[in-house]
Amino acid sequence: MFQQDFRNLTKEEIAVLTARGCTATDWSAVEVASEGFSCETITNVEFSGNVRIGRLDGVFNRPGGLARRSCLCNVTLHNVSVGNGVFIRNVANYISNYDIADGVYIDNIDCLTGTLCSTFGIGTEVSVLNETGGREVPIYERLSAQTAYLIAMYRHNRELVQTLVTLIKTHAASFFGTRAQVGEHAEITNCGTITDVNIGAYAHIKGATRLKDGTITGSKEAPVTVGRDVIAEGFVFAAGAHVADGAVVHHCFVGQASALSHLFSAHDSLFFANCNCENGEAAAIFGGPYTVTMHKSSLLIAGIFSFLNAGSGSNQSNHMYKLGPIHQGVVERGSKTTSDSYILWPARIGAFSLVMGRHVNHPDTSRLPFSYLIESIHGSFLVPGVNLRSVGTIRDAQKWPRRDRRKGQDLLDCINFNLLSPYTVGKMLGAVTLLSDLERTAGVTAERFAFQAMTIDAKALRNGRKYYGMAIDKFMGNSVIHRLGKTPVASEADIRRRLAPTHAAGAGEWVDICGMFAPKTEVDRLVSDIVNGVVKDLDTINERWHQLHADYYDMEWTWVCGQMLSWFGKTVDELTADDIRTIVQRWIKSVTELDAMLLEDARKEYSLKSRTGFGIDCPGDNADDDFVSVRGEFGQDPFVKMVEDHIATKSALAEATLELLGNC
Repeated sequence: MFQQDFRNLTKEEIAVLTARGCTATDWSAVEVASEGFSCETITNVEFSGNVRIGRLDGVFNRPGGLARRSCLCNVTLHNVSVGNGVFIRNVANYISNYDIADGVYIDNIDCLTGTLCSTFGIGTEVSVLNETGGREVPIYERLSAQTAYLIAMYRHNRELVQTLVTLIKTHAASFFGTRAQVGEHAEITNCGTITDVNIGAYAHIKGATRLKDGTITGSKEAPVTVGRDVIAEGFVFAAGAHVADGAVVHHCFVGQASALSHLFSAHDSLFFANCNCENGEAAAIFGGPYTVTMHKSSLLIAGIFSFLNAGSGSNQSNHMYKLGPIHQGVVERGSKTTSDSYILWPARIGAFSLVMGRHVNHPDTSRLPFSYLIESIHGSFLVPGVNLRSVGTIRDAQKWPRRDRRKGQDLLDCINFNLLSPYTVGKMLGAVTLLSDLERTAGVTAERFAFQAMTIDAKALRNGRKYYGMAIDKFMGNSVIHRLGKTPVASEADIRRRLAPTHAAGAGEWVDICGMFAPKTEVDRLVSDIVNGVVKDLDTINERWHQLHADYYDMEWTWVCGQMLSWFGKTVDELTADDIRTIVQRWIKSVTELDAMLLEDARKEYSLKSRTGFGIDCPGDNADDDFVSVRGEFGQDPFVKMVEDHIATKSALAEATLELLGNC
């Protein structure tokens, strides 16, 4: 921008501009491009302060085939620089203190104002989880879910939080007193007032009502869209974000490829990559990647979520009408809430769980992932592990990577899509012990077991323990098979060489840092480096997160090696060829049995009950024809075929792995 020479207007040009309805408080403060400038492109413009104008030589092809040529028409410019090939027309009030880059299109807006006393939303404190304060996250244009997680959730480490907040506040201060920007090829049309908003390249702002104190990033490959009737204040919209259709946003970060639309309202909330929120409301939430709520009657409040699917009427309460809205909840990754579900905070829901009905006894299911939490007349019933056999769980795990709408290489959030990981499998290992302890304490003849203000049915307890065991065998066996490789094994020493850990980190507890799995030791190491000044800037913090993310599979194997003795009874360096054969057999058995359960669960969608409502006005057996024409046959369902293919593929892999061992 402005890599060219400028000059003052000539007397002749001033005369022409005056004749074309232009005025200036000081013509000597108006500069134009030394080459290619033409007065014929400027009409009814009032110049105030220092104004610089590039070559107005662009052409904009509008929808419907209309061609618009660059111009300045019916606008007041105060302390503004205008790049090359810009179109600005019909600004009802004025544009002030803005640098407008090349190729920008501005038409029919009220006001575009920079006050020189804003940080453009950078540093805005977002009061997540606790509406009364205490977990504020200052936002900036490159905020990642992982860094925000440390600021919000590591309040026990005051030095860490203070260091991170200071880094962001220092970054924010660098914007104060600077002119606002409109990036190259941005488009702003039919808008109301825009005040102190940095607008990134290729942004599309169409019909917004009011935008104030914000930053809109973006690029040609990942433009930001702000649509009709949007009201936003104190915000950052990251690359590829979409905020439209009457959304109201106050003190929020909207992450890469996230969408808020259809009258959705949010305040003091963070939405990281690929969130999709419509119709309802969010208040003080930490929305990790893939937080999804689509219904008018749904409220997400004072909770941390990720990979969430909220049903219609989902609701939570953070207020007990005593000390104010101070309570919070944790819903771990991959959970779902059914229609009209309700949770009274504080509560914690384990990973990949389903919440059905109303729960007012502050449930904590974090030690029992993949469970159903169901309302009954006796309170909250917990069905451990049953979601491992659910078609919906597997479909979700498959669709999330496909629905990653982020573009380009500069991805802020580290996202691990794995259903089974050291984090979830570590929980399962603990869950098996927990369920056995409950059974032993209450006695094997007990019909129900009490746990954390919930009730577990005896059959559900034993089935849950079985499901967890199968999933553990699946994960551990899968890790061994992939680590062994695809080339024939020469000897048992060769087995031990292949299975030797290659990364020093990974043993011990793992954590889910809002979408990214990592060993707690490595997160603690990063925390220490931030506190001690080894890591001194925000970009380096992001680089460290990405390096941890890239090392996941090597660290995962280190964790598997650490669990081998308790799971299989031998350490990795003690495994023989016969041990590998046993592991492969346990693995394929768990895979095929779990897949068989998935097929049985899927078959319910083709039962007679599922056909209710089909075949209206169809005589006799033709009702089934209506169902088949819409839904198809069970055997032709894409998911069913995928599971069947998965069984065949994994069975072939088991045989191939056994063949690698040969006579070893």
